[in-house]
Amino acid sequence: MTTSLVVRDNINVLAVEGTVDLATAAQFESAVTAAADGNPRALVIDLALVEFFASAGMSILVSAHQRLGAATAFGVVADGPATSRPLKLTGLDQVFGIYPTLDAALAAFA
Repeated sequence: MTTSLVVRDNINVLAVEGTVDLATAAQFESAVTAAADGNPRALVIDLALVEFFASAGMSILVSAHQRLGAATAFGVVADGPATSRPLKLTGLDQVFGIYPTLDAALAAFA
């Protein structure tokens, strides 16, 4: 798993690529925590290039959303069976916004 962080209009975008599972959970959690630092206006986790997304990753997303609270908008880019399907099956699409593309997520927080 690899991650990269960019800032666009005071929105932190954490792009994730590869597999998010128990073996990579600590690395994913560290990246998410770092991306949430600095009081961004919003945090977007981009899972568009994730090939497998396990429950460990979902737990980290929920924790991040809770830590940020109402002060920081939070969204996830997830489209396809590896990412959006598990998030929707677990009802997390009712907890935070899930967007099909990064552009859609950025537009939602504009």
